[in-house]
Amino acid sequence: MAYKPAWRNFKRTQDLTVATASLIYAGAVANAFGRLPGEPLLIAQRTLVWPAVFLSLSLALPLVVGVFRRSLARYVWMSFQAGFGQNVSSILWGVALLGGAAGLIYWQIGAAAAGGRYPAGVFSGYAAGIGILAAQAILVRVLERHPEVRRQIEE
Repeated sequence: MAYKPAWRNFKRTQDLTVATASLIYAGAVANAFGRLPGEPLLIAQRTLVWPAVFLSLSLALPLVVGVFRRSLARYVWMSFQAGFGQNVSSILWGVALLGGAAGLIYWQIGAAAAGGRYPAGVFSGYAAGIGILAAQAILVRVLERHPEVRRQIEE
């Protein structure tokens, strides 16, 4: 089956957004291990263990709980219909949002390294965001199987 270019671009953008956000997170964790005070176990707990819980919940809930799945699937479909991920402008806005989130997490690490508050919350929040992005990317594939959607996205 062949999909319209707009759908292929949208689907690719969803996947690349998850990959980019994950790479930013991995870089932030590596940066945290190099700069944050405390034992490596404490840093791992704050940057990997607790955030993994939030990522798991934000990924699983929209895929398992019907009301969340339907709402997020509707949002994904409306995003496609609005043109997200299909033109330069929407992609640049997405990159700007990811860049802003990356700037926040790196700023928090720098502030903690200088004696400020430990940035545990920003890691958990960013991980939860990655979980939601991953759920959206999965729901794109679920939408492809829906007969009404399939009629609109196939060439």
